Amino acid sequence: MGKVSENKFVGQPILRQIVNILPREKFDELVIRLGSDKYYKAFFSWDQLIVMLFGIFSRCDSMGEVCDGMRALGGKLNYLGMESSPAKSTAGDALRDRDEELFRLFYFALIAHFSPLLSVSRKKKCRKQGVSFEEFYAFDSSTVTLFSDVMKGVGRNPVSPR
Repeated sequence: MGKVSENKFVGQPILRQIVNILPREKFDELVIRLGSDKYYKAFFSWDQLIVMLFGIFSRCDSMGEVCDGMRALGGKLNYLGMESSPAKSTAGDALRDRDEELFRLFYFALIAHFSPLLSVSRKKKCRKQGVSFEEFYAFDSSTVTLFSDVMKGVGRNPVSPR
């Protein structure tokens, strides 16, 4: 018996599964409405979203680290719908020049899209100026990791009184 040189992946990578549940049609509508791909030939808004999500989930600290991490994946980027990693300058230019309004509006579109799945405890029915709506409360969970080093050991190893 010879060595098996074929890769067989079971399922899909986690990031691909997350990307698959994003409502791409809503994102594309916003891109068209805002014209955010107007002056770009290769690095489109969706690619920028994928690159930024990769950076977040990989806990990268800089655009260089994100692009290097994606370059290290090599041919596996096709799982994310990309042929290759963007150059640092291309990704940096898009981050600087592309209007963040697209991603802000997509954030609210995601909340609206997934609202049936959100915990009821984070939604509150409101009424202002005769219009009923639901307020949604979210917080940035990065504060949890920020204080994890500071709060290390709290509650686990109590100091015995002398």
